[in-house]
Amino acid sequence: MSKRLRVVVLLLLLPVVVWAQKVEVREEVLANGMKLLMVERHDSPSVVCGWVAKVGSVNEAPGITGISHLFEHMMFKGTKTIGTKNYERDKEILARQDAVRAEMEKEYSLLRGKLRRGEISGSIYDPENATPRLKELKAELEKLYAQEKENIVKDELDQIYTREGASGLNAFTTEDQTVYFVTVPANKLELWFWLESDRLANPVFREFYSERDVVREERRLRVESTPLGKFAEQFDAMFWQSTPYHHPVIGWPADVESISRKQAEAYFATYYAPNNITAVLVGDFDPQKALELAHKYFGRIPRGPQEPPEVISEEIPQLAEKRFLAEADTNPEVHIRFHAVPFGHKDMYAFQLLADLLNRRTGRLYKSLVEEKKIAVGEPYATFRPMKYAGYFEVGAEVKEGVDPTAVEGALLAELERLAQEPVGETELQKVKNQQLANSFRRLQSNFFLMLQLALYDSLGDWRFINEAPARVQAVTAQDIQQVAARTFTKENRNVAIYVRKAGTSEDPELASLPGELKAMVKQQLAQIAKMSDAEKVELAIAQIQQMAATVPAPVKPAFDFLLKKLEKRLAQLQGEGKEE
Repeated sequence: MSKRLRVVVLLLLLPVVVWAQKVEVREEVLANGMKLLMVERHDSPSVVCGWVAKVGSVNEAPGITGISHLFEHMMFKGTKTIGTKNYERDKEILARQDAVRAEMEKEYSLLRGKLRRGEISGSIYDPENATPRLKELKAELEKLYAQEKENIVKDELDQIYTREGASGLNAFTTEDQTVYFVTVPANKLELWFWLESDRLANPVFREFYSERDVVREERRLRVESTPLGKFAEQFDAMFWQSTPYHHPVIGWPADVESISRKQAEAYFATYYAPNNITAVLVGDFDPQKALELAHKYFGRIPRGPQEPPEVISEEIPQLAEKRFLAEADTNPEVHIRFHAVPFGHKDMYAFQLLADLLNRRTGRLYKSLVEEKKIAVGEPYATFRPMKYAGYFEVGAEVKEGVDPTAVEGALLAELERLAQEPVGETELQKVKNQQLANSFRRLQSNFFLMLQLALYDSLGDWRFINEAPARVQAVTAQDIQQVAARTFTKENRNVAIYVRKAGTSEDPELASLPGELKAMVKQQLAQIAKMSDAEKVELAIAQIQQMAATVPAPVKPAFDFLLKKLEKRLAQLQGEGKEE
């Protein structure tokens, strides 16, 4: 899933309200328990199709963390008829892979014992710690990977969709759900029903063990190679004490390394059963015809033998402030997080309005920290994240050069304390209510985002939230907000993360001069430039930047000029390396 889409998903997971006009949704439940939500819109000859499995990292146990995200990858590997030249050959190769991996696990078990006794260091998966027998087994597994690759029809699912005019095939995993989606031409709706039901009825987890290398690389790019990725992961683990939100969606490295196909198949049987899935259609179709197709294709999948187990762990009350101080390759930042309420709680509407009061350049944080006190740069933020079983409220800001981070921490806390002590004015409160309604109305104009909202809300609790939220938001009073703030923003409930610049590192003066929002974008691009190893691709990127720089608004041009210099420097490095060879 792209970074842009991940941001969109996080925004949709907020308790967004919609326009007062209700969304007309037809709900049907098949005999096997699968739910189907349908919204007719005949403005374009296409249908946005999606389905959500109500499973995410919160459903995982120690030892198999990351398995939900791994499944997101696995569900694109095909079925008994898609993605293979010879399914019987598939079965033979996969069985041999499983047998070799079982033998490898015996060796890894021995290495775990050695690690506990201090006989080896690092990770049991480090090549230098491999036993002779493990090396033999790894070589054998690599041969099986090669055989498997020869029998695979790579990305056949995507090829079929693309050939038939579909677009946007993708998926994402969060703590609470896994969502799959694609947009198909209106006359290809039956194709979607067939392909997606086949994915659920006859999945084949090809490249299972080798795909973990892909997950490890994804972890490296998203977590380990970013300035704050590793720290944010550990801050999350510090924040959550007793719920499964404690571990990351991508999983702990050792767990991902050890998940077996047998464990995956058992997980699939429990959480990908039709009684744990909601399908959503938005667009140009006949609901009655779609229902007939749902019965024909999805209806053939048997209900799961048992209901998915309920998550019963609750977050215990925090009894003391927790602090997290880290040195990182970044500008100083301050983040303050509090335990809040889950999706569906009566206080969630007040929490969202709290965030709106603080956010944006018209909000209290920007006015106080940037304009008045001049101790922060960029745009300070506030966010309320209601998940299925718990939630949190967080504020943060980037510290201005030369300012003590504790001054920013104090200013953030002062604004929160003000909300707890003083009732919000009626005009200010109505303004943020109106903003939320207007933003949500715009979001509903897109069939894709409407599909996403219905899928996400239904997996978190009930899709009807999309129609019920407006009245509940409008009913929130200044007293409600003050009471929620007073209960939440206490020292005992507080978790503070302060990031300071690592000793010996300094920020490029040109980068430091950019506004905070541009700086964040440029930093992401710099990370990509550093990985570029093909001179021709760098030259292409330079040409694109030069073309775009001629048309961008004046305030943005310094960022493009800065990136152009870095690309030209990278090109010179690569050309120099080529001459040395």
